[in-house]
Amino acid sequence: MTPVIQLIKKQIIPEQLNNSPVQFQVYTEHQLDKIEALKQLSEQQRFEMKVVAKVLPFRVNQYVIDELIDWNNIPADPIFQLTFPQKGMLSKADFDQMAEALRSDADRHLIQQTVNDIRHRLNPHPAGQQLLNVPQVEGKPLQGIQHKYRETILFFPSQGQVCHSFCTFCFRWAQFIGDKEMRFSAREAEQLHKYLQANKGISDLLITGGDPMVMKTSHLAAYLTPLLQPEFQHVQTIRIGTKSLSFWPHRYVSDADSNELLILLKKLVRAGKHVAIMAHYNHWKELATPTARVAIRRLRETGVVIRTQSPLLNHINNDPDVWAKMWHEQVRLGMTPYYMFVERDTGACRYFEVPLARAWKVYREAIQQVSGLGRTARGPSMSAGPGKVEIQGIAEIKGEKVFVLRFIQARNPDWVQQPFFAKFDPEATWLDQLKPAFGEDKFFFQDEYETMCMRQTGSKVY
Repeated sequence: MTPVIQLIKKQIIPEQLNNSPVQFQVYTEHQLDKIEALKQLSEQQRFEMKVVAKVLPFRVNQYVIDELIDWNNIPADPIFQLTFPQKGMLSKADFDQMAEALRSDADRHLIQQTVNDIRHRLNPHPAGQQLLNVPQVEGKPLQGIQHKYRETILFFPSQGQVCHSFCTFCFRWAQFIGDKEMRFSAREAEQLHKYLQANKGISDLLITGGDPMVMKTSHLAAYLTPLLQPEFQHVQTIRIGTKSLSFWPHRYVSDADSNELLILLKKLVRAGKHVAIMAHYNHWKELATPTARVAIRRLRETGVVIRTQSPLLNHINNDPDVWAKMWHEQVRLGMTPYYMFVERDTGACRYFEVPLARAWKVYREAIQQVSGLGRTARGPSMSAGPGKVEIQGIAEIKGEKVFVLRFIQARNPDWVQQPFFAKFDPEATWLDQLKPAFGEDKFFFQDEYETMCMRQTGSKVY
């Protein structure tokens, strides 16, 4: 053990070093009947869950079941909605088709064909993820890497393409269904490092999935420790997108390699890298358990920054008071509120989406309730094909009611911070449902974006 590692290890919270490991127990679609808590539901309710779980991925662990869900408040409990399938997550036609296939005891090939047909109708890869975001080297796509914005690349390590539990709203649900054609992942650290070496304009690496924190620390270290070499000096920020602080905080407290993980993170920080844990929190309840708070404390002591983000979700957090309480608690615990997203147009979006006008109202009323330290949260933001589009407000200009919009991030950096306007539409839930205001035919970026799409895909993708 090197002197640096010895020094770092001494600075990990001593009273937490000897915690006994907690068993990780997980349930998937095939174990729904084994979840004791579900026995309070009717047979019909359990059948409906099975129907939806055939189409959308389901996975939940015992920590979520025991510590985050109020089983006296079913089905309204937000964490229950977040993790357990509900009938409304499929359209009536799709639900009925899937239910009929199961009731009729159809052969497994017919059932799987029904599942595949429904999945392909759910827009599995929104915003051109497979067509527009994957870079090519010598005419061949680099699997497991997305490079949408100039300074930042996303990397999908193959060992991290699962989560401790699945979110029912997940916009990356297609990662988890076993269809290789729908999945991003990379097996080799070498191609990541070669791509970074060849692209000196990249300052930020985002390790994502799935959830990278399901990986053993040794695997994560294989990707990250080489970045401390001089040839990667341009990679200033390492981001790790994770839901583990909510769904399995034992990852930082009592897992077999928890301490090694904290040592790795501190080593990266001490070497001069900005390490950001991009923590997904959808409700303040996820912050409330003792284990979650110990995990947050231990992470912060490594020197990493914890930034928090979530989409606005009907049935879960469609309430400004919920957001205000969540942001207040996050700031109190030393985290930085980062984003309120708009639910993406994929998967179970019909169940979770809210109109953009409602999203702006929730954001505005929530942000008014927190101090300046909580107002770091940007939004509501749509991660759409052209970029991250923020709803800045609703206004009346020259007698026309409009949405005031801007790009926070964009495929062309020149689009960023340019305000533009869309006709007010009280029902619109996504960018492609908006029309330009003031009689314009197109938004200012639209021709250039469509040219990008045509060049890369041969068709227009919005």
